[in-house]
Amino acid sequence: MKLVIVGGGAGGATAAARARRLDERAEIILFERGDHVSYAHCGLPYYIGGIIQKRNALLASTPERFKNRYRVDVRLRTEVRRIIRDEKTVEVVELDTGKVYRERYDKLILAPGSSPVIPPIEGVDLDGIFTLRNLTDADRIVRFINERNPQRAIVVGAGFIGLELVENLKHCGMEVTLVEVLDHVLPKMDPEMTRAIEAELKRNGVNVALNEQVVKFEREGNAILAQLKSGRKFEADMVMLSVGVRPNVELAVSAGLEIGSQGGIKVNEFLQTSDPDIYAIGDAIEVPHFVTGEPVLVPLAGPANRQARIAVDNIYGRRVKYRGILGTAIVKVFNIVAAVTGVNEKTLNRLGIRYEKCYLHPFSHATYYPGATQMTIKLLFSPDDGKIFGAQIVGRNGVDKRIDVIATAILAGMSVDDLTHLELAYAPQFSSAKDAVNMAGYVASNILTGDSPTTFWDEIEKLQDKAVVLDVRTREETMLGKYPGAVNIPLEELREHIHELPKDKPIYTYCTVGLRGYIAARILGHNGFKVKNLSGGLQMLSRQLPTKELKQH
Repeated sequence: MKLVIVGGGAGGATAAARARRLDERAEIILFERGDHVSYAHCGLPYYIGGIIQKRNALLASTPERFKNRYRVDVRLRTEVRRIIRDEKTVEVVELDTGKVYRERYDKLILAPGSSPVIPPIEGVDLDGIFTLRNLTDADRIVRFINERNPQRAIVVGAGFIGLELVENLKHCGMEVTLVEVLDHVLPKMDPEMTRAIEAELKRNGVNVALNEQVVKFEREGNAILAQLKSGRKFEADMVMLSVGVRPNVELAVSAGLEIGSQGGIKVNEFLQTSDPDIYAIGDAIEVPHFVTGEPVLVPLAGPANRQARIAVDNIYGRRVKYRGILGTAIVKVFNIVAAVTGVNEKTLNRLGIRYEKCYLHPFSHATYYPGATQMTIKLLFSPDDGKIFGAQIVGRNGVDKRIDVIATAILAGMSVDDLTHLELAYAPQFSSAKDAVNMAGYVASNILTGDSPTTFWDEIEKLQDKAVVLDVRTREETMLGKYPGAVNIPLEELREHIHELPKDKPIYTYCTVGLRGYIAARILGHNGFKVKNLSGGLQMLSRQLPTKELKQH
């Protein structure tokens, strides 16, 4: 067996190591057109910010280590220019010498990765404007920071990498402006779940410009001037472009391999391309989403590593199917953490998939034990069988644990009712007797059984005088503010004052986070009222009303 691998990132390097473990006699050649192989791409923003101080810590392996440990022939700065499929050869060029030669293969794995999207903006090629995709890019940025000592930076794009860059440039002591074309940061999440992240950015001195688009860069003295579509202008000493990536499919296209509807290399469930002797993995391929089945591009290291193992297993006849992708991801932004798995509400609406949702605000661990912090969880699920579609979590501690549990539940085909049965590790330092994931299952299950008719933050504003909005918090709590026009009857007094509420109008209950509102809704429902509870309570609603002051007494 002669195995040729194109690309030395997460997928390519893993494929080479896996192939050697399955076949000691195979000839394995890995071509990488860049300067490094198998490095920690996800650590690059933290290397720029000085959090990771030792550059070598990012190098997971080297050509020498691959040769000594795995007997893999790694050829850096060598680009595969052409695949001659009928001859089963690749044509390569040594970038430093210009030497061109051909290499035969029995099986070929394409792991060419992706490249940063560079928007067609006038002046985008000015000195001091960077993209970040590899260690060479990071070295260039670190050198610029050390030599020029920039004091102001603009980050264009508020995805996961963009937010990490914002934090790390702030760590370097810079004033940072974040420009995002959408009305919220983290496009993979739904807008209402990102408000706490935006608030955290502002608390840390970041100038956040949403619904804005850069239309021109120009040099003004020693500074770069970014002109926005709205007419606003920002000055900076450096700019980071982080507006997404595109799959590197040029080699596949020139070889006549099939390209999918999303622009990635099309593969089957065994990760074979349209040529059965050529496999493809990582950022360059499109794969079915595990929940919706639609083809998606998800440039994440974790899936690339798993795909590499599966592709090699199939090359050696093990017939392992790739099940699809969830897109589980997490990011820390200063002192707040945001995570997502499955599909978001925007996607479900776009695809016309019926769904239910709920919000809740559990704590990371038992509140009587010091250090408990609050999370916000959004759970999306089927109204028919409770099958979990996706989740988003924002908080400080314990976010990673809960998103991983829910991602596992989705892959296992579990329902929200199944979440209530999970037996999760509990001690007061780590969780509560009813873990946050259990609680999400209880809240969702109550919606499906009809025990908790629910309304949401974006619906309550439309009520006007068509319903009674009932605040069931204490009078002391309402002194700090309540929803305009809401009637206040504390939960503990509700039964005594229930006759004061009209039965010819629906009642919408709310409290701070949803629990007392739910209890009030149960009381009212048992007494013949038409009632709904505000999911996530006033805490969820108040985040979405930045221009409307809660009525204070």
